Amino acid sequence: MGVVIDDPQTEAKIRELAARTGETPEQAVAHAVDARLAQLPASRDEKGRDGDVTARRERIRETLAYFDSLPKINEHLTPDEIIGYDENGLPT
Repeated sequence: MGVVIDDPQTEAKIRELAARTGETPEQAVAHAVDARLAQLPASRDEKGRDGDVTARRERIRETLAYFDSLPKINEHLTPDEIIGYDENGLPT
């Protein structure tokens, strides 16, 4: 695939990078792209869909277990008591 860069500022940056590194413009772009890709997290395809789903399910299970472990408070209260209003809509 050929790449056409129509932005003069980007072209100037590529030429400067190539001059500083002693590479051809193509090499400079290739190395810059490789360096940027190395900084990014792996793509969904590289992670593997099954592993990604399995990890998410495990995190969900851990989160649910955490909430299940919290103390149960106010279970004896009715919904109206929890909200804090009586049958007339006045604060209790």
